[in-house]
Amino acid sequence: MATVHDQRARANRKVAAITAGVALAMLGLGYASVPLYRIFCQATGFNGTTQRATAEQAAHVRATAQKITIRFDANVAPGMKWIFRPEQVTQEGRVGERKLATFYARNVSDHAIVGRAVFNVTPEQTGLYFHKIQCFCFNNQRLEAGQEVRMPVIYYVDPEMLKDANTRDIDEITLSYTFLPAANASG
Repeated sequence: MATVHDQRARANRKVAAITAGVALAMLGLGYASVPLYRIFCQATGFNGTTQRATAEQAAHVRATAQKITIRFDANVAPGMKWIFRPEQVTQEGRVGERKLATFYARNVSDHAIVGRAVFNVTPEQTGLYFHKIQCFCFNNQRLEAGQEVRMPVIYYVDPEMLKDANTRDIDEITLSYTFLPAANASG
């Protein structure tokens, strides 16, 4: 027959095991939260996160008659010695049409710098429909001292945008990039 002391010890072990399990689950969710948030944003376009598309996927998209203006914005993190700008500030096109935009970057420092572009679109609800086929933002960019480059972005705006009550009346989207020093400096 179990004593009161034995029953309390068993109950304490059970509480300790449950508490440890909850703590481990919270720790796991803490580590998983950044990748899970990134996946969520990419799947939903939340917070202006754009989508990625392959050339094969883009080949099946048909342009509509609906006109759209894309505005380009370029920024560099404070202290990062790059000049970065769009070669064309706005671009006219049709929803569903594949377009090419080019950005200019130059390292004005006396040493190599590896940068990574973060991006978003506004209005935020259009992120779900803005698809990039090719973009310099997919990889780190290494510029040697004084080097200048032109960086392309191939994109389209998905015609499904015209069926969404939250986006069908939007006729201008801003694609914004900010270059930051790369956390992993392998170019």
